[in-house]
Amino acid sequence: MANGLAVSVLDLVGMGAGESAGSAIARSVDLARHVEEWGYKRFWLAEHHAIHGLACSATAVLIGHVAGATKAIRVGSGGIMLPNHAPLVVAEQFGTLAAMYPNRIDLGLGRAPGGDFNTMRALRRDSRQSGDDFPELLEELQTYLGDERPGQAVKAIPGQGSHVPITLLGSSGFSAQLVARLGLPFAFAAHFAPDYLYAAAKLYHGQFRPSAVLDKPWMMVGVQVVAAETDAAARRLFTTPQQRFLRLIRNQPVELLPPVESMDGLWTPWERAAVESKLSAAIVGSEATVRAGLEKLVRDTGASEVIVVTDTYSHEDRLASYQRVARIAAGIEAMAGVG
Repeated sequence: MANGLAVSVLDLVGMGAGESAGSAIARSVDLARHVEEWGYKRFWLAEHHAIHGLACSATAVLIGHVAGATKAIRVGSGGIMLPNHAPLVVAEQFGTLAAMYPNRIDLGLGRAPGGDFNTMRALRRDSRQSGDDFPELLEELQTYLGDERPGQAVKAIPGQGSHVPITLLGSSGFSAQLVARLGLPFAFAAHFAPDYLYAAAKLYHGQFRPSAVLDKPWMMVGVQVVAAETDAAARRLFTTPQQRFLRLIRNQPVELLPPVESMDGLWTPWERAAVESKLSAAIVGSEATVRAGLEKLVRDTGASEVIVVTDTYSHEDRLASYQRVARIAAGIEAMAGVG
């Protein structure tokens, strides 16, 4: 989108009921090839563990696979949950990816566990960790990806000196303030945690300090988008992610389910309120409706880039939605920024 709003993709590698992980991964590769043709800036893959219906646990492996199947689009993590991993291992993995695919690899980092308590223990995380040590882990990781320092005892090989671009992910004021202080790009997870979007945007822009990486803020907003021929058609397709969040609340498998004509009778009033709260930032409708929603999002948050999350049941509907969004974004004026 050289002359419009920068748009990117966040993919969770969702599986249908009974579908193999291999089939879901192949579909993600197909999506990446299409959005590359349509001018998307990045294709990011999430990190989630032990969630039935998502095949994105081995994020670095998936990044290499997608990068190898595409030509120019940036491929990265949205994001690696840093407290789950030794910073040296992350540096080695992404340093290797950067060596294989120069100038195409992004490292998005988060501080959430990406799974439940038992999964967190299985990942060998200290059960006492709260995420408060994230700044220290980030500093260690930056040491391994930056230029070698005099007397540095441990080096990431590959990785040292690779300067893989880092973006911090978050959904709170803490994240916004940290990334502003460090002068890094900020990706806000409004696709599932929209409550603090506008407050975090204000904090990030207001407290941003220029750095060697950025001289101006670069805010990316992850948001659920479903674009279809009509508002009614898009709302019907949107019942698939609504059902996914409903099943997540119920601790059920979150495979992609076919759309329904109405969610009435499928959820209780409390469940409906919870799902709609999680998805309150979603932009769903015809091209005109989606354009208006994206313009408002950019205007209200100062976003320089939108990371689009679209999980429809049909792959063809998903492709059509992303293609529509590409057309829409090309006609939206981007906010000033560097990224």
